[in-house]
Amino acid sequence: MKLCEQINKLISEKVDKNQFSGVVLFKKENEEIFSGAYGYANRTWRINNTLKTRFRIASISKMFTAVGILQLIEAEKLSFNTKAVEYLNLENTKIPKDVTVESLLTHTSGIGDYFDEDLGGEEWEKLWSSIPIYKMRKLEDYLELFMYKEPVSKVNEKYHYSGAGYILLGLIIEKASGLTYFDYIREYIFSKINMNDSDFLSLDGVDELVAEGYEAILDGDEKIIGWKKNIYITTPDAASDGGATSSAEDLIKFIKALRNNELLGEKMSKGMFMPKVLEYDDTPRGYIWMYGYGNEFILNKESKEIVRCGHTGEEYGVSCRLYYYPSIDLDVVLLANQGWCAGSLGWSIHDIIMNSNL
Repeated sequence: MKLCEQINKLISEKVDKNQFSGVVLFKKENEEIFSGAYGYANRTWRINNTLKTRFRIASISKMFTAVGILQLIEAEKLSFNTKAVEYLNLENTKIPKDVTVESLLTHTSGIGDYFDEDLGGEEWEKLWSSIPIYKMRKLEDYLELFMYKEPVSKVNEKYHYSGAGYILLGLIIEKASGLTYFDYIREYIFSKINMNDSDFLSLDGVDELVAEGYEAILDGDEKIIGWKKNIYITTPDAASDGGATSSAEDLIKFIKALRNNELLGEKMSKGMFMPKVLEYDDTPRGYIWMYGYGNEFILNKESKEIVRCGHTGEEYGVSCRLYYYPSIDLDVVLLANQGWCAGSLGWSIHDIIMNSNL
């Protein structure tokens, strides 16, 4: 069976079981290898997703934040060794004074997070039971949620994924550039490479071609009996740790521009595609997992060669993947407006790619 037939069969089976709603796009160099749109952008009116549909992309946005920081380092407005506490005047907090820009980029700062993703969805829901989620509109709004928390480890001791760290990076971008984080990314990334379908949009706004996010309602036997919108459980506005809105084409445009030195100079561009820190002591799924500057890598256990890089994105009603396979020069995007569905599909697609002749 040809690759396209395998992929289409796989996704169609998922869609039939209500396990995926969104778009999938593969490109090798400038050639489209596979594309497809599935499910509804709006379930109420049964409006289909299309390849032009825009989706919230959750933590894939961290890649934009990392690029913004590296641009400002190139411009000599910051350095990798810039101390976050001193730079942002956060001396009277629990954030360690030796937290640097680089440790924030690589999730090795050890700072307490406003939400520890290892704790799962129940903790996320508990967080917003006492704080109205609809009030989270600016980066500063997040500071009170973590700046007085005890560190989880020493600086540079180990990897620990941190949304709070990327909030601090966004605040650093604002101070260094004199622009809001959102306007900086719009001007120096989106506009620079014509990512015309990308922006920072409010969940409660009315914007063209944007998919609504949905979560399945399950009965006692885990069967889907309905759907609910994500408007009460997802932050209404984006932040520097996630939540931008984009399209599949725009995300491929972004990761290709990174490789082609269109957003950064050659040295910094190469730095974006270099693993920096080990994520796990073991090898989940048989790979070495590492993180760099807003970029996650899986490496071959024997050869240590990079098999895949990119980023994941998960929120309620949002599930996304942006991947690049360097050995075959293949870009893969999965964007979904249904929670927690891109992960298993992404791994099934990965297995097909690894066994193909691309």
